[in-house]
Amino acid sequence: MTRAPRNPASGILLVDKPQGITSHDVVSRTRKFIGTRKVGHAGTLDPMATGLLVLGVNNATRLLTFVVGLDKQYTATIRLGAVTNTDDAEGELGQREDAATLAAITDAQVTAAVSHLTGDISQRPSSVSAIKVDGKRAYTLAREGAEVVLAARPVTVSRFDVLETRRGDWLDLDVVVDCSSGTYIRALARDLGEALGVGGHLTALRRTRIGPFGVEDAVPIDESLPERMRPPAGVARELFASVDLDAQQAADLGNGKRIALADRPETPIAAIGPDERLVGLVQVVEGKAHILANFPPDAVPGEAQQ
Repeated sequence: MTRAPRNPASGILLVDKPQGITSHDVVSRTRKFIGTRKVGHAGTLDPMATGLLVLGVNNATRLLTFVVGLDKQYTATIRLGAVTNTDDAEGELGQREDAATLAAITDAQVTAAVSHLTGDISQRPSSVSAIKVDGKRAYTLAREGAEVVLAARPVTVSRFDVLETRRGDWLDLDVVVDCSSGTYIRALARDLGEALGVGGHLTALRRTRIGPFGVEDAVPIDESLPERMRPPAGVARELFASVDLDAQQAADLGNGKRIALADRPETPIAAIGPDERLVGLVQVVEGKAHILANFPPDAVPGEAQQ
């Protein structure tokens, strides 16, 4: 693929990450395909996982802060019958339960255990998560041989449905999970296996939604990416309440002035200029717009980026 010219427009890109590469690999390839170093993502996927990555390009990377915390949806396969040291199929497999023990687990028992992991729950993240412990990622410490036990944290699992049950050498469950940001699906697999007394781990994981963005609208990493970017203003309108500015208001806000706007309870509010350009995200306090994040115009091709 030919590389795009330098300094492309800013935008949001939905990518369907394939299995076997890291989220950073996706960012690195996108930088080459699009022709800018300013690319970031909102929410890591493990190499084993596939599915939706939301990327920001150039000034649109400033939107990613507001995307990271959105709720998410995953489809996954949970294998009951053994634990692994990573809570997924990439880890070292522990002792397997015998076939008779697995066969004795009823669908009703599975349903009851799943229901206890649904709603507002306290979840202990996996020891190979990206959470920092004393300045180092938990997964780094775990790979160095340190014992990592992370503190439980509150999360919300608004949906945890078993779509299909497959019985054989293992008891495999295909599931769909809707959850708050910060929920670990590997931890759900681990905790479900623990509740049923047979151990469990994840063998497949696919992220299908982040907030309003679905994987069905994502592009493969090898497609022509610049043409598939979404303008920041359109994305901001999907995520936030918005206000349309006239040319003078847009110029003043872009220059850091607190322009007059009618009080509104929403925060943030997307301030959109007459050229359908995202000028900034604002909070209105006592009739004045306070900038939460500004979005300068894109650089003209050939000019140095700030």
